[in-house]
Amino acid sequence: MKQSLQNSFSKISMFCFFMLMTAISFAQDSTASNSSSSVSTTTSTTEQTMWYTQPWVWVVAAIVLILIIVLAARGGGSSRGASDSVTVKRTVTRDSDTV
Repeated sequence: MKQSLQNSFSKISMFCFFMLMTAISFAQDSTASNSSSSVSTTTSTTEQTMWYTQPWVWVVAAIVLILIIVLAARGGGSSRGASDSVTVKRTVTRDSDTV
């Protein structure tokens, strides 16, 4: 019961955290217009796209990250599942066996 309650609390707190982060990210949106202003201004800007704003960069980065995680999970060895094993065989003779 206690574990279930902690699990539920964890899920609820993560949900609230991500909702808060979403609200903060929307609050930083600079496309909001000031409709009460009667002054019209025109600005001319040249857009310079940064390399990290391109979607293909994020796709390539995700693929590389997944490959690194898969290789780390495999253990990085080239043995392909083979393991080193040593078999020791001992023969025991007793005095009563030699008669």
